Amino acid sequence: MTLRDADEGKEYIIRRIEVDDDELSSFLFSLGCYSGEAVTVIQHIKGGCIVAIKDGRYNIDNQLAEAIVI
Repeated sequence: MTLRDADEGKEYIIRRIEVDDDELSSFLFSLGCYSGEAVTVIQHIKGGCIVAIKDGRYNIDNQLAEAIVI
């Protein structure tokens, strides 16, 4: 299952991130988005979703939400 399919308000553990771009992978890691980390979908919006990772909230698009496997 990916973040795009996740229920709002439920905490999940990231299993893996499926991106081919090393720069994007490094950016996600700097946000705290990596395997084994907890993530919560706050709200699904038209173009993506708002997620809480560690102490931050981020708006990610649907393409990136599909790449984060929970």
